[in-house]
Amino acid sequence: MPIIYLNGKFLPPEQAMVSVMDRGYLFGDGVYEVIPVYNGKAFRLDAHLKRLHNSLSAIRIREPMSTAEWRSMIEGLLERNPGADQYIYLQVTRGVAPKRDHAFDDSLVPAVFAMVNPIPPADPAVARDGIKTITLDDIRWHACNIKAITLLPNVLLRQQAIDAGAAEAILIRNGYATEGAASNLFIVKRGLLITPPKGPQLLPGITRDVILELAANNALPYREADISEADLRDADEVWMTSSTKEILPVTLLDDKPVGDSKPGAVYRRMSALYGEYKEKVRRGEAA
Repeated sequence: MPIIYLNGKFLPPEQAMVSVMDRGYLFGDGVYEVIPVYNGKAFRLDAHLKRLHNSLSAIRIREPMSTAEWRSMIEGLLERNPGADQYIYLQVTRGVAPKRDHAFDDSLVPAVFAMVNPIPPADPAVARDGIKTITLDDIRWHACNIKAITLLPNVLLRQQAIDAGAAEAILIRNGYATEGAASNLFIVKRGLLITPPKGPQLLPGITRDVILELAANNALPYREADISEADLRDADEVWMTSSTKEILPVTLLDDKPVGDSKPGAVYRRMSALYGEYKEKVRRGEAA
């Protein structure tokens, strides 16, 4: 039976109770993190905790734990939920208020929830054949760099992609591709790896940063630059990246082939480098 963490206690999910007056329930007033775990070792934990801190600061929720306390809680959760490849879902809401009111009181006690779920094994067909994506207008708010639990636009966009038989939606805002509904975006054009720069228009992905580090360390040319819709459609390769899905090669975009309709050489190189890095994490040789 899985064990979750809720407000200082480790307990089975059926024993967990959250007040209906919690602002996360009433307003979606909170933030979250998704942290991969390989062989019991949290992947890039410092970077995830830093992003969590940035999200909390951005929406003015006080930090409920120190870095050492976050680490201790996560270690306790993993000890109670042993497994191979997993991910931690961690959520912090502003907490319970005495009445429903848009305005908030800085004295509220944040509510902290965390759980562990298995990471599904990679589908070999994806590496072989790639995925289908569609483009949609980016209807989200203008602070996408905050990892907020208010994900209804992302939910609707992703579902629209699923309904169209696609794995993901690539979002377009003011003529530029920003990211996916639940992923970051990369393209390859004439051997150059390109991803949009960090800013309010996209989530600062941890996997995204690892890919750029691997590119820099292995002499793969890369650049952080805006990607126009025309550049997206003319790209030799398109990738989507996330913490749990890692790197997904796009071979069909709006029912039109990307490149030669097969995962490209740069993707295959980066996928191998990423796999090697994960093995180092499993062995405790990298974080």
